[in-house]
Amino acid sequence: MAFITVKPEIKNNLANVAKELKIDEELLKSANRSAQKHQLYCPGYVIEEHSGKELQTIQDIKRFLQPRQLKLSDSWIEQEKIYDDSAVEKEIKKIIDVFPFVSCREIGRSVLGRPIWELKAGGEHAVKKVHMNASFHANEWITTSVLLKWFKEYCMSLCCNSPFFGFSPIKLFNSTSLSLVPLVNPDGVDLVLNGSEVMGARRDELERLNEHRPNFNEWKANINGVDLNKQFPSLWEIEKYRKPTAPSYRDFPGISPLTEPESIAMYRLITENPPDRLLALHTQGEEIYWGYKGLEPEESAAVIKEFEELSGNIYKGVRDIDSYAGFRDWFIHHYFKEGYTVELGKGQNPLPFQQFSHIYNATSGILWRALFFHE
Repeated sequence: MAFITVKPEIKNNLANVAKELKIDEELLKSANRSAQKHQLYCPGYVIEEHSGKELQTIQDIKRFLQPRQLKLSDSWIEQEKIYDDSAVEKEIKKIIDVFPFVSCREIGRSVLGRPIWELKAGGEHAVKKVHMNASFHANEWITTSVLLKWFKEYCMSLCCNSPFFGFSPIKLFNSTSLSLVPLVNPDGVDLVLNGSEVMGARRDELERLNEHRPNFNEWKANINGVDLNKQFPSLWEIEKYRKPTAPSYRDFPGISPLTEPESIAMYRLITENPPDRLLALHTQGEEIYWGYKGLEPEESAAVIKEFEELSGNIYKGVRDIDSYAGFRDWFIHHYFKEGYTVELGKGQNPLPFQQFSHIYNATSGILWRALFFHE
C-alpha cells in the first residue's frame, strides 16, 4: 500500500488530521491500523510509493495530496470493464492502494494454483457481517465486473461521505463488516474469456469436456469440469442422481461434496466466520432466490421486497426453486440466516457486455441495501 512519509508527531492527533483532510476519523484510523509511526495512509488518493522528504505539517500534507485526490466521477471508479484473473489481481492491488482501509487476503487457490482473494472493509466496532461473491460459474464473469465496480463506488463514497440510495456510507462502514470474493472460479473464467490455448497440457481434455464446441461460452464449471455451485453439503445427493455423472462443461456436482479447492475455500471462509447475510451474484433471469426449504429467517421476506423496489422492480423475488447443494442453499440450511442468489440480467450466458449499464443500474441499490440492518 502506498503511504506518505510524515513527521511522527503529526499522527498523535489523527482526529485533527482527519478534520483537515475532510476524511472520516474512523476511516482514517482504519486505514492506518498497521502503519509505522512515520507512515500516513490517506484513503481516496492515488499515491505512488512516496520516498520523498518527510512532510512536516498538515499544510504540507494537504498541498501534496490535493492534486492526487480522486472523485466519484473519476474514470477508474466509473469504468465498465471485463475482468479475467490477471485483471482482477491488478484491480485489487489498486483498490488496496487507493483505499487502505480495505484489507486483502488469499483464502485458497484454484485447481491451477491461482489465488482466490477476499477483500474486507468495515469499522473496528462493526457488529454485523455481510458476504458477497461473484463468478462461481465461469460463463457468468460479468458478475465480477458488477461487484468490483460497486465496491469501488462504495469505497470512494466512504472517502467523500456521499450517500447512495439514502444510505450513509460511513454509518454502513461503522456498523457492517463486508467480505467480498470477486472471483470464485478464476480458472474457469479465464477459460471462457481467453480460450483453451492458454491451458497448456489440459487443452485436449478441456476440448473434449466442452464437446468440441468452437468456443467455451457454455462452460460453467471449474477447470476440473465440476460445477462449484453444486458442491456443498445440503441435499447434495439429489443433484448427484439427476445431474451428469462425470466431469462436464456444466452441472456435474462432483463425486462428493467439497472435492474442489475453490468450493473448499468458500466453505472454510464461511465456517470460520459466518456472516449475518450472504449474497451470491449469478446470471441470468432478473430473479432473486431467497428461500430454502423453509429454513430462511423471517426477515428475508421483508428484505426481498426492498431489494425489488431498489431495483426499480426489475428483479423479482422467488422463494423456492428446485435446486440443491448450492453455496447459498448450504448457508441457509446450516446457519438459518439470510441468503440471496441474485440472477443478473436476462438472456443467454455469457451475457453480452452491452447489458452492463442496465444490469449495474438495476443491481447497485441491492448491494447498498445489503449492508444495512434495522436496529
